[in-house]
Amino acid sequence: MRAFQLSGIDPTPFQPLFDLGDEALAEIGAVRHNADTGHGYPCRVSLNDAQPGETLLLLPYTHQPAASPYRAMGPIFVRRGAVRRTLAVNEVPTYLTSRLISFRAYDAQHMMVAADVCEGPLVAAAVDHAFEADNVAYIHLHFARRGCFACLVNRA
Repeated sequence: MRAFQLSGIDPTPFQPLFDLGDEALAEIGAVRHNADTGHGYPCRVSLNDAQPGETLLLLPYTHQPAASPYRAMGPIFVRRGAVRRTLAVNEVPTYLTSRLISFRAYDAQHMMVAADVCEGPLVAAAVDHAFEADNVAYIHLHFARRGCFACLVNRA
């Protein structure tokens, strides 16, 4: 298996937003949530589902900022106080394996060169298969049902 590594997004820009009131959050398109279940509030920083009672923000995030036709933004959850997680090489967390996942493989010019959908337990094999192609520079994983960005995958 080719070595790959998943990583969460940088929490720095989000943490001050937790101090905003609901009206100020609404002005930037964000909404505060309190998790009421241990599944359904996937934090894109920690790559874990929030636990009941934890506070999160649901807000727009530019997950594909490159100047390409695939530039994209979508909703993400971020937990209060979340620490950015970089997983061990070839590790795929329950955060992904418990969901239907779509992946989008990009080349160095940020053009999509492959895409597919798989059940969560097959993510490692799908990523490995995508990285067989030398032109794949990185992969974005998305939660297929809602289409939301889940995490970045780089070659390790």
